[in-house]
Amino acid sequence: MEFFRDANIDFLGKKWYFIAFSLIFSVAGVRSMLFWHGIPLGVDFRGGTLVYVKFAHTPDTNNIHEAMRKAGLPNARIQTYGAVSNNEVLIDLDIRETSEKALDQGKTQIISALESNAQPGKQDLNNASSLTIENHLLEKDPQHAGADANQRYAALTRAIVDQRDKVEGGVLLKFDDLKAVADAPVVASLQDSFYLSDFGVRNVEIVGPQVGDQLRGQALRATLYSLIGMLVYLGFRFEWMYAAAAVVTVLHDTLITVGAFSLTNKEISLTVIAAILTLIGYSNNDTIVIFDRIRENLKLMRREKLADVVNRSINQTLSRTILTAGLTFLTVLALYLFGGEVLRGFSFALVIGILIGTYSSIAIAAPILVAYQDWRDSKRPAVAATSGKNTPRQEKIKVKA
Repeated sequence: MEFFRDANIDFLGKKWYFIAFSLIFSVAGVRSMLFWHGIPLGVDFRGGTLVYVKFAHTPDTNNIHEAMRKAGLPNARIQTYGAVSNNEVLIDLDIRETSEKALDQGKTQIISALESNAQPGKQDLNNASSLTIENHLLEKDPQHAGADANQRYAALTRAIVDQRDKVEGGVLLKFDDLKAVADAPVVASLQDSFYLSDFGVRNVEIVGPQVGDQLRGQALRATLYSLIGMLVYLGFRFEWMYAAAAVVTVLHDTLITVGAFSLTNKEISLTVIAAILTLIGYSNNDTIVIFDRIRENLKLMRREKLADVVNRSINQTLSRTILTAGLTFLTVLALYLFGGEVLRGFSFALVIGILIGTYSSIAIAAPILVAYQDWRDSKRPAVAATSGKNTPRQEKIKVKA
């Protein structure tokens, strides 16, 4: 299947437009990383606490900010999470303490700040642990279980927690919601010792600063090793100039992708690093396809200028590039739109990276190759004059079989 038959687009003739386009986005990204948003590292790399909170009503982020400020957490970042109808909020607390106890204390501070309707002497059932509920039932023994109290109340506790977390979505609105899994004495006993807040903590992620530093170093090394590996492979498979052009192109793609995260202030997590490594391979694959066609055409078009050979090669592979990139882009776009909040950063990196990676294989890698050859040819007359030898014929780019 071909979209373009006998395409004859002068891509190299438009190289200055491509360079201007790349410079605009690259400079914008660098300025954002240096002066505006910085590199927005996620909790995986900087350490801290993420608290996913489900509310019984539509949350007011301004009120939550104020509650965090009063609790001594003015730098807590708050954002809605998932669909608006889910009433979920993500609270991001940046903590630099090294002990896990200090990190857990930050989580407790967040919960305490949100408990606006706390009742003295009672615990919050929406945020109580299974152990807390089970210990209460064992102490009060509302069913007069006797010898098998441990087994009976353990099963009853699991049923109560499942009713709260799975059936009611993490937040009980009233104690009567428990009557589907517990009898009246049990519900009455819980009501005497617990109250219901208007929120429930769905999940907590805690990463210590030492772990964050280690993950950050590993991510940088993984990216660096992949670039070095590609440089070595392409250097032996083609020629070192091909390898250098491919690596410069990948650096260009990575810079623009990370810059897009900085401009949009989206956090870079471990899954985003995985997406960037995927894009390095994807972009390099597109570049190799074009380089391989250039190598084949150099054998068939020995008297043609290198720029004409490169243009011909790009046009010949254009249908394949559009088909591959187009289908992949549609897939990751669907993942971005419908994949949920957990995959949002990963899919956003893929959407940006595939567009930039496909563009750079055509608009960046090939012009670098031609520019280098033109520069090398321009140096030969001067070398010949100083050595007293005649100027050699223009040498074609050497390629290995």
